[in-house]
Amino acid sequence: MNKEEIISKTVEYVKGKLSGESSGHDWWHVYRVWKIGKHIAEIEKADSFVVELAALLHDIADWKFNDGDETIGAKVSKEWLESLNLEKEVIDHVCEIIQDSSFKGAGVENKIKTLEGKILQDADRLDAIGAIGVARAFAYGGSKNREMYNPNVKPEFHVTSEQYKNNNSSTINHFYEKLLLLKDLMHTNEAKKIAEEKNRFMELFLNKFMKEWEGDN
Repeated sequence: MNKEEIISKTVEYVKGKLSGESSGHDWWHVYRVWKIGKHIAEIEKADSFVVELAALLHDIADWKFNDGDETIGAKVSKEWLESLNLEKEVIDHVCEIIQDSSFKGAGVENKIKTLEGKILQDADRLDAIGAIGVARAFAYGGSKNREMYNPNVKPEFHVTSEQYKNNNSSTINHFYEKLLLLKDLMHTNEAKKIAEEKNRFMELFLNKFMKEWEGDN
């Protein structure tokens, strides 16, 4: 198979696995990450094939829905890529990106090494912020039975992945524990530019939310 056929087969595989998922980690999330990943890869002159495969497979088995297993996404991706008879170098690169791309706490070291990995991480994080990010945050919070907001529970700075994974505070706290931090964690210039506007939207949303929470409409 040529690269185009491999991408096409992977699209259908991921659609079959994630269509209809309701926590914000569905096929359309993957589609957006794939689209922005391709865009940034072109600007950065990166290996677009690796970026596309990593984007398509990055949430195929998210640890958040697999008992905290941080290795399962790379394992499932490897099985799929091996079934397509890809070169070991490509498989290893894609799986390494998937293994290391997730946000695991504000104080946890980022292990992403390659340009392609940084692009995938940027693309994934861009879909976690802005208007879509707000919607996804509340969709995920609802799927985990989290409170929308509780002013008596303050945001935390997580220094280990275990602390981050075991956190169960409100969706609003998630903005302060992760989403508002992502703007300054972008790697590529294109992602940094896009993130600025998305971050402003979230700040406006949170300001309005807090006013309405206190009955000031």
